[in-house]
Amino acid sequence: MYERFFQKLNESVALTGAEQEIITRYLQHKKLRKKQYLLQAGDVCKAIAFVENGALREYSVDENGNEHILQFALEGWLISDLYSFMTAEPATYNIDALEDCELVLLTKSAQDEILKQVPKFETYTTMQITGAYLAMQKRVNAMISLSPEHRYQNFINLYPNIARRVPQHMIASYLGLSPETLSRIRKRLATAH
Repeated sequence: MYERFFQKLNESVALTGAEQEIITRYLQHKKLRKKQYLLQAGDVCKAIAFVENGALREYSVDENGNEHILQFALEGWLISDLYSFMTAEPATYNIDALEDCELVLLTKSAQDEILKQVPKFETYTTMQITGAYLAMQKRVNAMISLSPEHRYQNFINLYPNIARRVPQHMIASYLGLSPETLSRIRKRLATAH
């Protein structure tokens, strides 16, 4: 049930069988149907979700009803409103399923217990948070310094799996573009090849 989770965890820190058993006691398995919410803005984020199968998105909705996608998460990725999770303040973001999903949930209290009993887990947690921060910093840099065409090409090169599984209007939202602008970029790139 937690195969991909432990595979990913063991890539970062080698766990003993006993350590895996301890961690397993604190994990929760959750299934989401396509379009079902994992988190809604205004609720407190009670868990970090590891994606065993499926795809999710994290986004906010502005006062005009426009969605602004912060991130996607596919198999082997984590997703959460980390600020809400760490502070217990209301979430800023919505997280919903783009496909039927199987998730591994880790609550704050479960994480605290695992950190006490399996010190190696702190290394994994630090690596995940650092990786997420670096990815966010790289994305912000791309948003302010690259042309829309280069942002799209970078996205396709970095995340070909997402590009195949996510609707184009959502990719446009993630890139900070209108769907029409992304459509024009895709046409230009297609005729250039």
